[in-house]
Amino acid sequence: MAKLLLWNETSVTEFILLGFSESHEVQILLFVLFLLFYLVALVGNTLLLITLSAERSLHTPMYFFLGNLSFLEICYTTNIFPCMLASFLTEAKSISFSGCMTQFYLFGSLGGTECLLLSMMSYDRYLAICNPLCYAAVMSRDMCLFLAAASWISGFLITLVTILFMSSLTFCGPNEIDHFFCDFSPLLKLACSDTYLFEKISFFLSSTLTLVPFLLTVVSYIYILSAILNHPSTAGSQKAISTCSSHLIVVTAFYGTLIVMYVVPAADHSLDLNKVFSIFYTMVTPMVNPLIYSLRNREVCEALKRLVDRKCISCWKEKSGKM
Repeated sequence: MAKLLLWNETSVTEFILLGFSESHEVQILLFVLFLLFYLVALVGNTLLLITLSAERSLHTPMYFFLGNLSFLEICYTTNIFPCMLASFLTEAKSISFSGCMTQFYLFGSLGGTECLLLSMMSYDRYLAICNPLCYAAVMSRDMCLFLAAASWISGFLITLVTILFMSSLTFCGPNEIDHFFCDFSPLLKLACSDTYLFEKISFFLSSTLTLVPFLLTVVSYIYILSAILNHPSTAGSQKAISTCSSHLIVVTAFYGTLIVMYVVPAADHSLDLNKVFSIFYTMVTPMVNPLIYSLRNREVCEALKRLVDRKCISCWKEKSGKM
């Protein structure tokens, strides 16, 4: 009898992702829209990553962290979008238990890593603007590698605690997740076992990965703003503002939605609101990041233009040689 009860309590082997709508016409429309978002995010971040890698003039700490961010955005969107897009075109909306836990782990790890990377980027800008004489000595190659590695390792290790607790919960049914991917709150609502301790631990970990980097970023920009206001040169102030404005836009949008989603108590917002916020930080932010950093950055624009010119010249020479 005990074995039968245990089997019944752990009988959920897959989850059903309900997504957005059951209407076929709406599903097709969403497929086209989200596919466009995904391609823009994928192509934009890949092109930015290639440009940063190919141009030696961009091999600086600021662009090193930006390259890490672009690579992370590629992984971040690829973890969610292909599965979601496939569900729009087929009747199969199921995902295995292990697949769901893997998606949730990667989503949490990459999101936490992005929070830490954005914090490192703000620290980099703080040193460059507020302590320019010490910048080269502090932000050495080894320091950049250390900060980037610390961000990636911390993001994956801290989220590992959450996924271990999540995978140990009992899921006895129902198995329908009212979301378009395996996220924290929708999964927690399906658990049959007591989740009080897990919710407290997750709140602490979420706060650590979002609020702490956010506060460090805010402090960095307070010092940056103070330095800009006290800068004797108007041209210097304008350059500093131009350098930091792109980062500030991304930071505000990304941290704002994450804090609302994972730090504000879940009872304060519905699952439909969860989907709206999730669209923003899983779709919109990765899509606009390369656009903001490239279109608002003269050095990146010039490097991209040189890269395209070299490719065009190379293709022209190849065609001329064949003729």
